[in-house]
Amino acid sequence: MRGKKRGVLCGFLFFLSGVLVIQGYLFPIGRHSVAVGEPLKLNFPAPIERNLKARIHQGQDSLLKFNSNTSAQVITLDSDPVAAEPGQIQMRLSLFGLIPLKDMVVSIVPQINVIPGGQSIGVLLHSQGVVVMGHSAVEDPAGNKVNPAVDAGICDGDIILKIDAEDIKSEGQVRDMVARAGTSGQPLELEVKRGEEIFFTKIIPVYCKDNLRYRIGLFVRDNAAGLGTLTYYEPESMTYGALGHIITDAGTEQPIELSDGRIVGASVQAIHRGKRGQPGEKIGIFQNDKQFNGTITRNTRMGIFGYLQQLPVNANFAAPIPVAMANQIHEGPAEVLTVLNEDKVDKFTVEILKLNLQAEQEGKGMIIKITDQRLLEQTGGIIQGMSGSPIIQEDKLVGAITHVFVNDPTKGYGVPAEWMLREAGMLHEEKEINVNKAS
Repeated sequence: MRGKKRGVLCGFLFFLSGVLVIQGYLFPIGRHSVAVGEPLKLNFPAPIERNLKARIHQGQDSLLKFNSNTSAQVITLDSDPVAAEPGQIQMRLSLFGLIPLKDMVVSIVPQINVIPGGQSIGVLLHSQGVVVMGHSAVEDPAGNKVNPAVDAGICDGDIILKIDAEDIKSEGQVRDMVARAGTSGQPLELEVKRGEEIFFTKIIPVYCKDNLRYRIGLFVRDNAAGLGTLTYYEPESMTYGALGHIITDAGTEQPIELSDGRIVGASVQAIHRGKRGQPGEKIGIFQNDKQFNGTITRNTRMGIFGYLQQLPVNANFAAPIPVAMANQIHEGPAEVLTVLNEDKVDKFTVEILKLNLQAEQEGKGMIIKITDQRLLEQTGGIIQGMSGSPIIQEDKLVGAITHVFVNDPTKGYGVPAEWMLREAGMLHEEKEINVNKAS
């Protein structure tokens, strides 16, 4: 008898531990999205799904359409309910209809269609000018330490827009103009932006006996943040998303303010092939406004977003395609769009190895592997400049490449497209519901 009780107790504990595993492992996320017209699939293993029941909050079952054309407050997930209209559904999942497992919120969103990108873009931190990053004293031939820029009232963070009425675009341009003015003994007139204010000031370059050249005592940075890839654009609203990750300052690792930034088309001129421990990169030139361009309104952990002022040429997609919700992505083959030569967007095969749709949207929701032999031969895998390259699976935009594994450049992370759309404000959902209050 004692052995029988012990067996029953062990069985109960085993069953309870199984329930806890189901709760923690199969149901790590309390929030779920589905597009109108798509079936409500929560992607649980079939043996689990067959025995799950979902109790829907009163009145919210009208957001679903059932095969029997009737609504139900308690449904089974294998009955293939379809999302009928936008809204949010609170549901409580239970095993066999008896054992509570998880409270969830299902967001039903309108189907979003966009045109996948793949075009290379140049990211400009500011619409024009170079940024003042710091000051450095200049020792003149007599041994005196002076700083012409400080005397002229220039501060860190100022943007030098023009010198002698000429638009400034690069650090090298500033250096050349300083050298010419110093040689001729003429002052430079600078147009400077500080916040919303624009002012003018004059500087006389000083010959530095240490560097053997004329200087004005400034460290400046070009307004170019680098090369990336356009992920998608929506031609009616002219909105776009790119990169799939935030742009940070290389020195401080803090997000860069890009409210005055721009994107322009770029042309890839060369490829530095990546290898283990040494990520490769695309080498390109900015086309300014020759191909397409746009403004940057947001710099977020899911990418940069804004408005295009001119649409890119797209030979791969004449019409928009659906954006997959995160739960529609699955492990298996997919394609990525990116540029390897000049401005030609090519398709390459990849494999989605693993999904990690964690609630903390860190922009690393999937792990992908490059499988296309041509891409591997030319780049070694994922390289800098590919960030934002769109990932297509079953004719839907599912995500974008974001990061490379340094020790294995054939693999890297991707961000689900749904996360990018939500960050861009394109998924219009009702006021958030506390998932702990489902009934």
